[in-house]
Amino acid sequence: MTDVAIDPIALEVLWSRLLSVTNEQQAALMRTAFSTVVRESQDLACGVFDTRGNMVAQSETGTPGHINAMATCMRFFQAAYPEHQLEPGDVLITNDPWMTAGQINDITLVTPIFRDRKVIAYFANTCHMLDIGGRILSAEAREVYEEGFLIPISKLFRAGERNEELFRLLMANVRTPREVEGDLYAMASCNDVGGNQLLEFMREFELESIDPLAEAIIDRSEAATRSAIARLPDGVYTNEMWSDGFEEPVLLKATVTVHGDELTVDHTGSSPQSRYGINVVMNYTHAYTSFAVKCAISPEVPHNEGSFRPVHVTAPPGCILNAQHPAPVAARHLIGHFLPGLIFGALAQAMPKRIMADGAASIWITMFRGKQPQAALTKDPYTFMLFQCGGTGARPTKDGLNNVGFPSGVAGVPAEVMESLTGLVVERREVRADSGGPGKFRGGCGQYTTFVDRSGQTWSMSGMYDRLKFAAQGLLGGGAGSSGMFQLQDGGSANPKELLFHAPFSRVETALPGGGGYGNPFERDPQAVLDDVVNGYVSLEAARREYGVVIHSSKRADEQVSLPRHFSIDESATAKLRAVSP
Repeated sequence: MTDVAIDPIALEVLWSRLLSVTNEQQAALMRTAFSTVVRESQDLACGVFDTRGNMVAQSETGTPGHINAMATCMRFFQAAYPEHQLEPGDVLITNDPWMTAGQINDITLVTPIFRDRKVIAYFANTCHMLDIGGRILSAEAREVYEEGFLIPISKLFRAGERNEELFRLLMANVRTPREVEGDLYAMASCNDVGGNQLLEFMREFELESIDPLAEAIIDRSEAATRSAIARLPDGVYTNEMWSDGFEEPVLLKATVTVHGDELTVDHTGSSPQSRYGINVVMNYTHAYTSFAVKCAISPEVPHNEGSFRPVHVTAPPGCILNAQHPAPVAARHLIGHFLPGLIFGALAQAMPKRIMADGAASIWITMFRGKQPQAALTKDPYTFMLFQCGGTGARPTKDGLNNVGFPSGVAGVPAEVMESLTGLVVERREVRADSGGPGKFRGGCGQYTTFVDRSGQTWSMSGMYDRLKFAAQGLLGGGAGSSGMFQLQDGGSANPKELLFHAPFSRVETALPGGGGYGNPFERDPQAVLDDVVNGYVSLEAARREYGVVIHSSKRADEQVSLPRHFSIDESATAKLRAVSP
């Protein structure tokens, strides 16, 4: 096959097969990874690149902060190791935040794929390491040097052989060497799986190179993205929002300029970079900004080099969205995850009734460290990372989603897994009623979680939480979601972004924020409000107060307490209440 670009049917077949190759790559990674961060939470990205370093395809899942950052980091790898310095069996590695995914815990591995001693493609993946040394993952560091072991672009494997010196240095600097080494092998192996699948794919379709196929895919994606931008009215659209920050709130600004089939996002006016580790490098800012634009205007277009080209992202050096070395960056997601909501708020002016309301934004990451209970087989300290998600914003035609990790895409870990690997018990995990912003379409709910120590020994946690001060805002008349909450056993509060030590057998309670609502709450279908009450998403009081829906609950005297109540709408009272809609 010599010219796939002019044959749409062949292109579709080849594109589908290429996606299956990257999905095989990801499946191999998740099935062989050692840490729950990769295996359960899927904090990863996998992709294939042509010989010019352009991302052609990615696996079905993965976080935008990894996928898009991995796409732009390939130029650094190719500059450090041109093709003539590579040989079969080489695997390249780095975790430089300014080159890859914005924090030292995220490691990227790149494997050149050879055929007849010539590079025909690159496979890459980015994964979050459970530990990378330095401080326990937190926002407390004052310089990137404190945050862990930084690996410049190097060869992890040379011609298939381990770089023993690098492995020894890395293993000596991490708290969880077994998990880190196991994940590195899983990452290298999954690239090999992708490469072998690609070579078989090329043999089957008699392709001498994937570059013509890559060019056809990328060109079509670029044309589709440009067409979507061109449908927007030319203009300048602005938005701003606040994050909790570390010591003081952080202002984020975006100016979106649409001109023909090009779109530029400028973050001038955002707060200066912080002395704490909530700073965002430009690579990560570009990743989540371009992701937001694609979600808003062309979600159906394949995610590759072509969909990036018409979208330009700028931020002044030294601002919190373009932090300069050696700024601390470990908790960069706390700010970076606000970018989609920030962009959506600006684009809502150009795309009325097509954009979702503001959501919980940042996932909540908690690093736990302590010892197993005395009865445990191992007395080694544990280090465990937990991801939790709040509610997403409501959409123009649908409610928001409860406890879903938008925009990151990470998954939660079952309580049983956490309890088997730590000295903690998850005493409570439930949907947080009334946390979703009221609206014609309700914002997604957050969740309550209570952690209790069972080891009887001192334990610590480092939380990276936001939206404790600034709630997600509604859209077009929708109400704000509830802000988050973090509380210690004695009822006191503390800055969850700091490393906190807790007494034996103590507990900590968290309440994740909800998403904003969409549209006038008094226009919500009363039956939908009733369903929310039955499902525990909205209380009886909030149904009346926020939605103007009067719901009665009853229980027969002979019914057992454990049986569910019967709920019904008082249509007459509801009509009267809604007649005086605010």
